Amino acid sequence: MTDMGAFREAIIEWAAGGAGDRARELAATLPVRAVVLLEGPSDAAAVDALAASRGRDLAAEGICVLPMGGAMSVGRFAGLLGPTGLGLRLTGLCDEAERPYYVRGLERASAAGEKFFVCAADLEDELIRALGVTRVAELVEAEGDLRALRTFLNQPAQRERTSRQQLRRFLGTKKGRKIRYGRVLVEALPPERVPAPLDDLLAGL
Repeated sequence: MTDMGAFREAIIEWAAGGAGDRARELAATLPVRAVVLLEGPSDAAAVDALAASRGRDLAAEGICVLPMGGAMSVGRFAGLLGPTGLGLRLTGLCDEAERPYYVRGLERASAAGEKFFVCAADLEDELIRALGVTRVAELVEAEGDLRALRTFLNQPAQRERTSRQQLRRFLGTKKGRKIRYGRVLVEALPPERVPAPLDDLLAGL
């Protein structure tokens, strides 16, 4: 595990009720300057993939990409990491439906001035719109998931959904699939098609 990975794990343990000594120690010894608060690991995979495609090593830059395990945890993490905690700069990426959690959480942590970025529906939807349904289907086939997709599309519940909605739902139907495609879809993006929330997040770091 990298030093930044150890810091990330220490923060998650602290947020879960641990003492926090290890997190404080690592914050003091590592060049950590900012934390990206994300809902889950698929968002982290996308952020890391975009950074790598641009030749950036966020950990080496002192940036911790932190999947929180749900947007409702943002207040707890912001309190530990922001002005009332370790004093680190905070930013993040969330779905439109999660915006209120981020607003309230950052306000409670005296970090209301910190900037975060909002996806219209969620990051998967942003990526599917950017690439187009045809291209995403090609990537699904290249990843060996075409048969699973066809089986999924034959389900009665999918018949009333648009192709974009179907693909978005498909990505979340199997454990680990959203994480894998968070990376795959981002790596397939032409530079000019990167969704604005993701592009602006990385540009601001």
